[in-house]
Amino acid sequence: MARHLYRCPLRWSDMDAFGHVNNVVFLRYLEEARIDFMFRLAPGDGSPSFSGGSVVARHQIDYLRPLVHRHEPVLVESWVTKISAASLTIAYEIKDEEGAEEIYVRASTLVVPYNLQTQRPRRISAEEKSFLTKYLAEPGENAGTRAA
Repeated sequence: MARHLYRCPLRWSDMDAFGHVNNVVFLRYLEEARIDFMFRLAPGDGSPSFSGGSVVARHQIDYLRPLVHRHEPVLVESWVTKISAASLTIAYEIKDEEGAEEIYVRASTLVVPYNLQTQRPRRISAEEKSFLTKYLAEPGENAGTRAA
């Protein structure tokens, strides 16, 4: 299984009054990684995959340790834990570098493809499923990721 890697810069404004990255900002980090994964890496030039819209149906986040501002970006690793006919679940770990033991956040997002014209959910296309399957974890492969 492949993992999508996204290096996310920290901004001074990400910190809260307690001197660490605010919990809401972590959702922005996940969003940046998810958009990079689903749209920039969509298969083929000019492919309509993922361009029709999607909505977040659920987020689940475990905050494991505080993150303070520094100049180095954090690494957001993303992979797919479930693909159904009309939704997918993306799991994440936010950490310092690939293979790092220290993890700041474990999270998952339930994403529903959405048709913006009809304002209704839609099914995952064969092309989208083929792309997502490359990032699909085998059962038990990510057992350490509680939120996935």
